[in-house]
Formats: sequence, structure tokens, C-alpha cells
Amino acid sequence: MTAIRGAENSDTQALAEWLGACSDEQLVELLRLRPDLTVPIPQSMLVLAGRAEQRASVLRSADELSTVVFAVIEALVLEQAQDRPVPLERIRDTVGSRASVKVVDGALAQLRARALVWGEPDALRLAPMISDAVPWPIGRTMEPVEVLTEREVSVALAQLGSTERALLDRLATTSPIGRTRDAAPGTPSDRPVQRLLGTGLLRWVDEQTVELPHEVGQVLRGEPVTDPGSIEPPKVATVGHKAAEVNGAAAGEVLELLRHCAAVIDALGDTPAPALRAGGMGVRELRRIARSTGIDEERMSLVVEVLAAAGLIASGMPDPDPVVDGADEFWAPTTAVDAWREFPTARRWAVLAHAWLTLPRRPWLIGMRDSNDKPIGALSVEVRSATAARDRRLVLGVLEDQRTGDALDPADVGRLLAWRRPRWAARFAKAMVTGTLREAAALGIIGRGALSSPGRALLHGGDEEAQMRAALPAPVDHVLVQADLTVVAPGPLVPELARSISLVADLESAGGAAVYRVGDSSVRRALDAGMTAAELHALFATHSRTPVPQSLTYLIDDVARRHGQLRAGVAASFVRCDDAALLAEVLASPVAEELALRGLAPTVAISQAPLADVLARLRAAGFAPAGENASGAIVDLRPRGARIAMRRPRAQLRTPQPPSDEQLAGLVRELRAGDRAEKVPRSGGVRTDGSRAGGAATVALLQLAVRARRSVSIEYIDAQGSATRRIVEPVKVGGGTLDALDPTSGAIRHFTLHRIASVAFIE
Repeated sequence: MTAIRGAENSDTQALAEWLGACSDEQLVELLRLRPDLTVPIPQSMLVLAGRAEQRASVLRSADELSTVVFAVIEALVLEQAQDRPVPLERIRDTVGSRASVKVVDGALAQLRARALVWGEPDALRLAPMISDAVPWPIGRTMEPVEVLTEREVSVALAQLGSTERALLDRLATTSPIGRTRDAAPGTPSDRPVQRLLGTGLLRWVDEQTVELPHEVGQVLRGEPVTDPGSIEPPKVATVGHKAAEVNGAAAGEVLELLRHCAAVIDALGDTPAPALRAGGMGVRELRRIARSTGIDEERMSLVVEVLAAAGLIASGMPDPDPVVDGADEFWAPTTAVDAWREFPTARRWAVLAHAWLTLPRRPWLIGMRDSNDKPIGALSVEVRSATAARDRRLVLGVLEDQRTGDALDPADVGRLLAWRRPRWAARFAKAMVTGTLREAAALGIIGRGALSSPGRALLHGGDEEAQMRAALPAPVDHVLVQADLTVVAPGPLVPELARSISLVADLESAGGAAVYRVGDSSVRRALDAGMTAAELHALFATHSRTPVPQSLTYLIDDVARRHGQLRAGVAASFVRCDDAALLAEVLASPVAEELALRGLAPTVAISQAPLADVLARLRAAGFAPAGENASGAIVDLRPRGARIAMRRPRAQLRTPQPPSDEQLAGLVRELRAGDRAEKVPRSGGVRTDGSRAGGAATVALLQLAVRARRSVSIEYIDAQGSATRRIVEPVKVGGGTLDALDPTSGAIRHFTLHRIASVAFIE
């Protein structure tokens, strides 16, 4: 045991020396690739080397390696077992039959940058525990075997009985190696193991051992099927599209998404959805909103998730309070919605796209079954995932690497991802890749299966808003009014015209050319909002490219003639009308009793009911009242919908921020200083018996160093109790503080005297 520990310490010391010989740029790159090595901050190269050899850190770093890099690792592991260390030429010869020297050297460069391989080219050394990171048995890629295709495996699995399938599932979810007596020659052919050996779904190892083929396990686990024996990237077929076609399809999806978001916001504003105790939105509420908006449930789930991520809807107590028994919180729009709706189309999309790209959740899981066989709900805890945003970028990164306009099948995207990150292959199942691409298409980040120009700018940190503005069809400032009172918008309308048309007409069908219909209720809605008949006539006369039909003119005049003759105001509320006969008719109707209307004059009546109730009840009774303010002008009294006050969102999943290059460069300087302080000979400040100098002796020694302008090595205990040794040039001692020049950074640093454990002159 002592000999083994001595060998381990020797290897660690050798790695520390190799790290010390690396350039600052190489060390910064190492710490950038393996940020876990910086926590806590290492005090010397020896500490850094020991941390770099730990199993958890090695496995974490190996997560980002590709299949070809693991093939090089296999070769190193096999060669190192026979001859240690390993010459570079031997690795080139071993792997070179399946990959070029350039590819092998590139893989080794990745391993050296991560300190998983180190040493001189003629004496390469491998980090311990790296063999545990290889996602298949060591030597699997070195011994070519017959591989079944995904189709062959699927056909064979479909013909199995329950016993054989259960046996394969157990091997796929545990270890691919199985021990059984049924593998021995002469075993009856009707036994499950023998039947599986006959179909090729199991591979014979010896008389008591069988192995589940790698590709069979992948199919059983729902992973993309790859062959580790082939270290070349899988061949994929692309479908080319023109960039304009891709951007046009993406822009169309964006317009549809924004329309659906507006519909959901309006629905939740009218009737907030009670929040579940676990925090999500109930399936019944989701279906209610889907029915009222005409949006299917799958898309509805994505819409509410993105709106919540963008801070446009939230759970809480909205204003006004919904009258629902047994609910403490509701899902409703936030006060940020009103500002967002005033944004230009491209900016509204950018808000949603950024929210989705960084969303630590997987909306495509909604509707599936959890471990308890219960459906996963929207906005629920089960949808959360710390790796969702990273996996989303990896999926889109595959499309990003293709030529502009090239589309890939989701299955090919999964295979490429599994080749690039074989240790994560289980996360790139068909459902995950398909669901992510479907969401990206709904957000307009991809179009026709290819990455759109706005999507590419979004991933690269470019001006995605400008790219989307260019992709969207130019807004039009005109409509086409038909004789049947339908209004056709031949494209997205300019904002002002869109608001006016939405006010005076009801949307019948959306799309590239939206269709609206004008009716009694829609004209009355516009008049209620304060528009006059003259303004409505001018709206259609100015913006219609077709002649305004007489039927529309008559409809507006007829509704306007009846509208506003009856006026309601605040008393609690009052009703006035210039036509005494009409007011008498109101007072004689059943609604007068419901509202407790009392006539004060032939043309005035009052009620104790709120103004909104008076207007609603009179309209329900067949009258057409209009609201007015204190000056008698018609005002828009339509409800604005419930709103939840914006509050600072709580981070659901905290992701540590990686250190910047400047911070890493500073850390490297600290490492260098710590190493120099450990290596230089010291004198003074430490007694011959090894005990530390007292406080007065420490101060006296530092003051002497100030007068003599000599460098000293100090051992300093920080606030966390970690001891570091560094070389400094004392400048001033006083007030319980040492001011000293740090030769590494050239800056003056301040050290608390009672934290200085020892001081020594530099010989």
C-alpha cells in the first residue's frame, strides 16, 4: 500500500512539474476547459495536479469529448498497460489505420489541453481514472465486430416474447455483460438466452458469459444508434433550401406564435387560472384556455412556458382578485405585458426567443407520464432540468454547423450528437431531439428544418432583432373590404391599423392573409371604445384598396344611430337619455328592477349598481348604452384584464458563472507566485525548533525588510482558513496592516498582520 501511494504521489509531482512548465496561456485554457479545478482556488501546482487527477473531475471533463478522442484514449490505455509511458508514434500507428495523423494529433491536443494526457511526445502519460470515462468496454473500437443496423435490431425486438425482452431490458439498464449457464454449448435451443444468441441480440463470450451488443442497448434505451468502431462522424443526408425560404417559413411561425401569445394573455387576463399547490397549471385549466383560444394543447404548453420564462405571466394574486374559492394563487399576466405588446414585432419575438433559449426547463415533456404514471403538467416542477439550456444549444449547434439553408432529419441530428458526446448519448433520445427541434421551429429559430438567419444571430449573440425584422414581411397599411362584410389583411398590418381593425372587426382566420368580419357587436365595441361613426367611415375609406360596400356604411350608421342615445355615468352610476320615451322603456323593463334604477327626471335615472354592471346589464337586455366621463365624452370602459405586479423572479436552478479569462489569468499568476514561494530558500522568521515567530518578531522582521528593501516570503491565512505562501516586497508596516508590492501583478496588496503566520527573508 505504501508503495502504491508513493507511486501516486510521484505521478502527481511529475504532473505538477509538467503543469509548471506550461505557458500561462496553456494554464488559462486548462482552467477554462475544467472550471471545477478553480474551486476552491488552488494554492500551488501540486494542489492543482492532485485535483486534476481526481475521478469526479476527470469524468466531468470527459463529458465533452467525442468518439474519436475516446478511441485515442483506448489506444493509450491499452498501450500503457504494456509499456509506460507511451510514445506518440505508437498511438499514431494504432489509431492511424482508421483516422489520419491530423485527426489523431487533434484528439491528443484536446486531451493535453485538459491535462488528461501529459508529458513529452515520446513519453505520453495518461491521467488515472480516464479509462472509467470510456462509454463502452475498453478495446471495443479496436476489434471490429459485425454490427446490426437499427432497423435489424427493431425488427428482431418486435418478434421477441416477454421473457426475452425483459432479459434484454435488464442488461440494457445495468451491465451489458451477463453470467448464465445457458450460454454453454449443448443448451436446448428453446431457452431464452439461446434464442437471443441465434438472433444476434446477444453476443457469446464464453460458456458462462454473454454480452449485449452496443447497438442493441442503444435501441432499447431509446438512444441514437452509433458504432464506436467507426471513429468517423456518421454520414447524414441534408436537404437544401434557399435562405429566403427558410427565413420566410420562420417569420410565418413567429407571427403565429405572437398571435397565440396574445390570445393566451387575453384569456388569462379575463379569467386567471388557479395555480396548483405544487406550482403548475392544472390540465383542466390548460384545456379551458385551449378551447377558448382555439390552440391545441401541445402548443398551449409551449406558449405558457415561454410566457412564464419571459416574465409575461406569473403566479400570484392578481388585481382585481378573482372570485374563486379554495385558490391562493393564480396564473395571470404581469404588468410587463402592456409594455411588451407595444414593442415592434421583431422585438416581441426577441424577448420570447431569448427566454426559450435560456429556459432551464423541457416543455416537450409536458403531457408525458412521470415515474408515478401521472401526466406531467405545464409549469410544473417535473419539467425543470439544469441541463436543458445546454442540451438545447447542442441540438441547435448541429444545425449551425451545416451550410446555410441545409436541413437535417431529427434522427441524423441525434446520431451526430451521440458521436460528438458519446457519454451523453442517453440524453439525446429521439423524443428529446424531436421535441427541441419542434419548439425551435415554433419560435422561428429554424424554418423548414434549417437554422434561420435570426436563429443563427441569436446563437452567436448577433443582432437577431434586425435579422428577424428583415425576415418578416413588410407591414401593409391597407385592407380589402368585401361585400360580405369581411376584411382581408393581405399581410401583417402596421400597428396602428392593426389595433383599429381588431377593434371594429372580429378575427375569423389568421395567417399570411388574415380575415376579419364586421358585425353589430364589433361596431358597437369600437363605438364603446370612443370611436365615432365618422371615424369608422374614414378608417375604411382611407385604408381599403377596394370600394367600401354600402352594406358596411349602413351597418355603421345603424349601430351608431342607436348607440349612445342611452348614457350611463357614476352616481354610484346614472343613466341619462335625450329621448324620454327610450328612458321610460328602460325603466319599465325587468332590468330596471335588477339595477334598482330610479328616475329623477324624464331624461335621467340613477342606480346604486357599479357603472360596469349597469352597462353590462343594459346591453344584455338589448339596449346599447355608452359610458361617459364627467364632461359627457364617451370613454372606453372595457375591462383591461387581471394583472400581477412584477416582482424579481426567483432563480429555479442556479448555474455557477464560469470565471472570465482575466480572472483565470490572475489565478495563474497566483499559482506561479505560490510555486516560487515554495521553492526559494528562506532564512529568518522561523525558529530552529520549527515553531513560528511571535507577533512582535514578525513585525520587526517586516520593518527590517522595508528598511533594507528586501523581498520576503510570507505564509498568509485567508478568511476561509486556507494557507498560501507568496513572495512580496514590503513597503509599509503599520495600523495592523502590511502594504507590500506583489511582483507578479505589480500592484500594492494589503495583508492583515494577525493573519500572517510566518515571515522569511529570501536568500
